[in-house]
Amino acid sequence: MTANISTILRFLPRMALAALLLAAPVTAIPTVLKAGTSPTIDAPTPAKKGIGFVLLVSLQRG
Repeated sequence: MTANISTILRFLPRMALAALLLAAPVTAIPTVLKAGTSPTIDAPTPAKKGIGFVLLVSLQRG
C-alpha cells in the first residue's frame, strides 16, 4: 500500500505537467477568439506611382 502511494506521488508532478501542456491550447482558444474581434494594425501599403501614366502613354502609341 505504501509503495503504491509513493509511486503515485513520484509520478504526480509529471502527470500535472502533461495535463498542463495538453490543456494550455484549449484554455487559449477563448483568448484567440476574443482577439479576433479587435481591430488589427496593418502596415500601410506603398503607393503605386506612375503606373497609370506609363500605361496611358503605351496604349496611345499602339
